[in-house]
Amino acid sequence: MKGTDYDIVVVGGGVCGASLATVMARADTRVLVFERETQFRDRVRGEYVEPWGVAELHALTIYRTLKEAGAHELLTLTTGSARKEPRDLVRTSAPRRPALTFYHPSAQEALLNRAAAAGAEVRRGASVRKVRPASPPSVVVHHDGRSEEITARLVVGADGRSSLARKALAPADHTNDQARLIAGVLLDGVSTPENSALIAMNPKASLVAYLFPQGGGRARAYVAFRAGACEPMRGEGDLDRLIDASVEAGAPAEAYAGVTASGPLATFAGTERWADHPYRDGVVLIGDAAGISDPTWGQGLSLGFRDVRVLRDLLLASQDWDAAGHAYAVAHDCYFLTTLKVVGWVTEFFLGVGPEADERRARARPLARQDPTRVPDHIVSGPDLPADETVRRRFFGEE
Repeated sequence: MKGTDYDIVVVGGGVCGASLATVMARADTRVLVFERETQFRDRVRGEYVEPWGVAELHALTIYRTLKEAGAHELLTLTTGSARKEPRDLVRTSAPRRPALTFYHPSAQEALLNRAAAAGAEVRRGASVRKVRPASPPSVVVHHDGRSEEITARLVVGADGRSSLARKALAPADHTNDQARLIAGVLLDGVSTPENSALIAMNPKASLVAYLFPQGGGRARAYVAFRAGACEPMRGEGDLDRLIDASVEAGAPAEAYAGVTASGPLATFAGTERWADHPYRDGVVLIGDAAGISDPTWGQGLSLGFRDVRVLRDLLLASQDWDAAGHAYAVAHDCYFLTTLKVVGWVTEFFLGVGPEADERRARARPLARQDPTRVPDHIVSGPDLPADETVRRRFFGEE
């Protein structure tokens, strides 16, 4: 498309937006990124990348950027499922990769700096007021005391859960309230193996606890619980409540002995939300702007990096970016909805409460101990694995 100000305008300079800006700028594409934050700050959000998401980072060749910014590899995973010993992720996951965890503000800063080094123009402290799907699409932005409208071949909405770009696109929007809340905090002084993620589950209480080490005794701790089971946790004064709930979920009490909070403690909803076909008239959505899966199972960052890689590949393969946008939306719907399906199975199995849920676990768990392949591995290995009714029936011990 001739006569546009830029090839790509990215709304949002978080990890997904900055990653796309980096890989497209490397391909000599004129990229402009608008980021409202002048300085990134710690907030409670996902910082854990599954092995299948790590494979996407390698495909994007941005893994080293995150490592240089302090990202920490987790080689094993200890869970409250049938596996008693830590799972070797590199040996047993389909991608043959470790998991990765990082401090979000450092990762955002590093990726946005890498985008600028690759040739993207980055404007921080910019407030995007409107996104206009059209031919060509445009954004209206306020920056440095003035407003202007900027056109592009493609506008990318990477502006998170409350995406302005999604509102402008107005796709069919779906919400699935999981009736679960997740509290999280960054801790120092954690006594847990530095190279292993920990996920503990207590089905009777429908509780899940997580410890994702970041190195040097620092770890991001979360606990997921049913809405209404207790009051949301907020502020450092609720740290003991978070630790108590984590121990009730099955996490070792000694891991939390003497810890201190080094960031905010907050609670967020486990609501799923997604848009059908996240592309129209030159505007495309990636990351949380396109869809949010239940964060209980930590798929958000991996899905976001998959979005970036798929969109990049399609844009670089064709001059027809409208067709590429539609192809991306079809692909996104496929792997995102597969993820939602399997996450639903896993939630029902591990966190379902009541006699029927107890009976299901009592029936299926002995079978899984005999044959661990009955348990779907999509959470670790990705949405490309089969996810049909046969897989579900084997998991639930119904065949």
